[in-house]
Amino acid sequence: MAVYLDPPLWPAHGTHFSHLVSDTSLEELHAFAAAAGIPERAFDGDHYDVAEARYGALVAAGAVPVEARILVRKLIGSGLRIPARRRSASLKLPLLTRWNEVLPGHDALFLDLLDRWGEEHRRYHGRTHLLAVLEALDLLTEPAAPPRTVLLAAWFHDAVYRGIAGQDEEESARLAEDLLPKTGLPGADVDEVARLVRMTADHRPEPGDDDGALLSDADLSVLGGDPASYARYVAAVRQDFAHIGDEDFAAGRAAVVRNLLELDPLFHTSRARELWLAAAHWNLRGELA
Repeated sequence: MAVYLDPPLWPAHGTHFSHLVSDTSLEELHAFAAAAGIPERAFDGDHYDVAEARYGALVAAGAVPVEARILVRKLIGSGLRIPARRRSASLKLPLLTRWNEVLPGHDALFLDLLDRWGEEHRRYHGRTHLLAVLEALDLLTEPAAPPRTVLLAAWFHDAVYRGIAGQDEEESARLAEDLLPKTGLPGADVDEVARLVRMTADHRPEPGDDDGALLSDADLSVLGGDPASYARYVAAVRQDFAHIGDEDFAAGRAAVVRNLLELDPLFHTSRARELWLAAAHWNLRGELA
């Protein structure tokens, strides 16, 4: 049982804010906040927003200071975290925080990618999916951080999205090959990012491709959600293909589901199998039925 506090990195109202969370219960969090004099209006569903002026006092009162990514992991592990889909549609601030952990100082590229992921025609393949993949990578690699090339591949893997399987991944990989060298990223790393992006076309990393396994598993983690989450995923995918008639979509989607069920393995890391495999098979078979 503990209350955690990340650094004051979030700009707003002329200052910067931290997040205060509990790894156990909202009751514990509310009690700590009340004792520290934090007003109820600072509560935002699963955390309190606290100004940087309070940071030192909160640590002195017993809040455990941690990096932002560790705080997110603690919140996810507690089961208290509100899913990204229920947050602001823009998701600019949480994504900016994550971008600055992997490629700081390249705001123009961040904004380009953010715009791409926020295109109007996207429903499932939007910013919520991007954030979910990044969070899944955290879960798969904790307590370590995911490799930078894997994180960058996550940022680029659906950067181009027109709903054309294979072509989207190829164009996204080419986009990475075009834009990443301008950041000074070593050529070998650029090549690796592009390779990983292309791998997401079929989610079949070669044996021994640990980084490919990580990205593939994170990208497919949505399959292992609870029934309500899975139903929302399927509905969002249907909206992505709203231009296709019901009969044609049903036939195409059934083929996709059968292909996923035939993947052996569906998840390549032991951690992903532990987290999502049983639920994924249940969800996929239920959808096909």
